[in-house]
Amino acid sequence: MAVIDDVRPLGTTLERSYPVYVHGRLKFRVKQIVYVGFSLDETVMGFAFPKDEREALVASEPHKFQLPSVSDMRFNWVHAELAELDSAEAREFVVDAWRMVVPKKLSLAYDLIHPDGPG
Repeated sequence: MAVIDDVRPLGTTLERSYPVYVHGRLKFRVKQIVYVGFSLDETVMGFAFPKDEREALVASEPHKFQLPSVSDMRFNWVHAELAELDSAEAREFVVDAWRMVVPKKLSLAYDLIHPDGPG
């Protein structure tokens, strides 16, 4: 079972990433692009995810993943119940979301430093 404290340190250490609070909700950004955000009660994690893959993700484990709100369907975004993720899986989604918003060279540099994935 993942909790917000499993991924918060990671979001603050990824290159160019920084935390912000918007209406009391923690979000991580690179420049002005939000790549991870949490619900006010910190039970749901929204994260950048390829549009063309998200329906398959949700269909594979509907108890764990949900589509975003109708107004957010235009974005590369999906939601996950944190309690349904394990800590390693949650960190992996954060890193993969971050990869979607940074230059490829930063993503490749991360792989060199962390060959076994997020710690």
